[in-house]
Amino acid sequence: MLIKASKGKAERILQNEFKLEKELQKFMEDNLQELLNLELVKSEFVVEKYRIDTLGFDKENKSFVIIEYKRGTSYSVIDQGYSYLSTVLNNKAELILEYNERMNKTLKRDEIDWSQTRIIFISQGFSKFQKNSLNFKDLPIELYEIKRYMGDIISFETVKNRDNAESINTISSKNKEINQVSKEIKKYTLDDHYTNSNENIIELYKLFLEKIEDMIPDIEIEPKKLYIAIKSNKKNIIDFRLQKNALKMWLNAKKGTLKDSKNLSKDVSSTGHWGNGDYEISISNDDELEYILSLIKDINRL
Repeated sequence: MLIKASKGKAERILQNEFKLEKELQKFMEDNLQELLNLELVKSEFVVEKYRIDTLGFDKENKSFVIIEYKRGTSYSVIDQGYSYLSTVLNNKAELILEYNERMNKTLKRDEIDWSQTRIIFISQGFSKFQKNSLNFKDLPIELYEIKRYMGDIISFETVKNRDNAESINTISSKNKEINQVSKEIKKYTLDDHYTNSNENIIELYKLFLEKIEDMIPDIEIEPKKLYIAIKSNKKNIIDFRLQKNALKMWLNAKKGTLKDSKNLSKDVSSTGHWGNGDYEISISNDDELEYILSLIKDINRL
């Protein structure tokens, strides 16, 4: 429920639903970069027996993203999601061709991380059953609920799964499509990053994360293939990579914009590196914790 104060009294803001899927689709495609940080490749992309509502591309992950808009709650997000993903993985050349023709670029097969392919369902409301079916920690399926209210106010929220969710691989052997997709697509988790590090570095990362959450309450934590992205409003603030004996981080600021008086950071703007941003810091203890947090705070203001 959304409330506004009118002359000191609470007044409920009434919902103004999208009447048609097409109306919702147009709104999302017009705002795809702002809402989901994706490039729009094609609306109504046909592949085999499916008509994909929106085909997007994630430049950060270098992967394709399928977006479907739904009304009603009678469908299974798991069954439909894996059917779409399986079809896309069997038709990679068609997606590359579509991207190159639409974007006027030359994207090659080996430049795409197919393991990061995912599907997003967007609806004005999901059932409890649909939300509960998402409770697998490595599921390449995302749900977003969007609601429009009077006065053109929009709420757009992701449906999160449980922190203690089990792996989809526990049931993949019972479903042919899930098993096929799971062999090629991997949804990375924090556990994947912890296994490459040691207990001291993991605790150092968790300490940083706790402090960042206190400072910026609305952050999102997105484990990627090579790093852990920390985002606010879909924008990367800082990316972490847990190494065996060090915590490496990339601060998402352009060269010349970071006021690093202690010169802790390294300029990586002209060298190949993981993560986002032009500044890299590597530490093995919390001696400079507060100072680095001040740099992160400044980045979030940019």
